[in-house]
Amino acid sequence: MCIGEGRNARLITVYVNHGELERSVNDDGYESRTFDLRETTLLASYRQRLTITWSNPRRWCVYGSTAAKGEVVSLADPVAEAFPGFDALILTQAQLRTVVSDPLYAHWRTALESVQGIYLITDSSDGRHYVGQTAGGQRILGRWSQYATNGHGGNKELLNLFRGDPDHAEHFVYSLLRVFGPSVDPDVVFAAESHYKNALLSRQPFGLNYN
Repeated sequence: MCIGEGRNARLITVYVNHGELERSVNDDGYESRTFDLRETTLLASYRQRLTITWSNPRRWCVYGSTAAKGEVVSLADPVAEAFPGFDALILTQAQLRTVVSDPLYAHWRTALESVQGIYLITDSSDGRHYVGQTAGGQRILGRWSQYATNGHGGNKELLNLFRGDPDHAEHFVYSLLRVFGPSVDPDVVFAAESHYKNALLSRQPFGLNYN
């Protein structure tokens, strides 16, 4: 997906098409098709930096084979994004992988490794929640780095989602519900986790937590 700038376009992100989900025809005979598009880390280092010539300034996206024919207009120097704060932090799976590995996000990692707390994983394919916590020495960065690596973090609750769809983590959205300083008693963190599980109905059968 790109933003048009006259006859040029700036790269915003890249999606992979995982197949057609639905096809229908309305009363006027117009066909509508829905596809399973998932954001990927492909070309992640060029997002917001790469500008290419655009074949049709009225279109917001093109196929990769068409985009490949465009000429590179410019490649801006990388610019570090400001950390949005714990309360405003929302990351897709692709964005999480970038945050835990890209040198530009070192200041984000410094913030995330300084706190323990309660985090939320939302499965955007069906809206179900998973509530987790980091306590007793583990920090948010350490736990989220595990999710960035394999998508499930070793949780049996989430592993079931991968049996029929190895790429299911691309549906996950990460956010923080509450953060605590590193010296807070783990029992306080566990109590807060239980509260959010109750409040968000994240336990089965409504959510992804088993207990």
